[in-house]
Amino acid sequence: MTRLRRPALFALLAPYLLGIFLLVVLPSLVTLLIAFTRYNGMGTPVWVGAQNFQLLRREPLLGVALANSYRFILLAVPMRLLGALGLALFFNRPLPGSAWYRAAVYLPTVIPDVAYALLWTWIFNPIYGPLNQVLGALGLPTPGWLTDGRWGIPAMALMAFFQLGEGFVILLAGLRHISKDYYEAAQVDGASGWQVFLRITLPLLTPWLVLLSVRDVVLSFQNTFTPAYIMTGGGPYYATLFVPMLIQEISFDGMRFGEGAALTVLVFVVTVLLSLVVFSLFEGWGIDEDQAAG
Repeated sequence: MTRLRRPALFALLAPYLLGIFLLVVLPSLVTLLIAFTRYNGMGTPVWVGAQNFQLLRREPLLGVALANSYRFILLAVPMRLLGALGLALFFNRPLPGSAWYRAAVYLPTVIPDVAYALLWTWIFNPIYGPLNQVLGALGLPTPGWLTDGRWGIPAMALMAFFQLGEGFVILLAGLRHISKDYYEAAQVDGASGWQVFLRITLPLLTPWLVLLSVRDVVLSFQNTFTPAYIMTGGGPYYATLFVPMLIQEISFDGMRFGEGAALTVLVFVVTVLLSLVVFSLFEGWGIDEDQAAG
């Protein structure tokens, strides 16, 4: 990089880096400091050390919120990955109007969270919602999606499933990145479509799947607040009480910002651990395209 280009690069990155510092790094540092204090939002923070983390052990709803978050992750992340992979494989072929279909797949991702939650509140309505009307017309059960605790988390996972546009675009780019030489060689060898997928596409796409898995675990752990708050309020009977909503209740309803910050730090640590678990599960899978070409 020449000396003339380096200042221009820094100038282009400066607004982004400034925004990251002001909106991410600085609030994270403040949250970390508040986690070790007793603070009600009005008085002066009082340093209490690790007392807030000890108090969380006696929080009766913490276990419920963590269990709900884990169940949501186990259900939503595989659904989103499989859906994005299937759509990417389907639309990777030349099809009439494929550009419009790709835009339609991506559209739910850019809808604001509040509007998206309100839309699904109508869809899940057990009386006049279109989902139950379709299920009833097909002779299938019509669950009380948002009124039955057994269906609360599946309803949230189904809602999150349709916001797979970013994963779809990433996997589509990954498929375009795979050299056509591999497929031509497999065709010459007489490999079937399923063998091509298992021996070529899936191994070469594994790094992209790892990236999406870690990303979806992080997002699924943290981005459940808006739908749960708007659609169910954490109910029925705490069936959709996730960790972000519990943080809001502790911090703003209970005015215990120190404990809320401590739980936020705990969520960060658990998210990192979950990401490492996902990465370790995929470690060693797939093949390096450069090595394969060599």
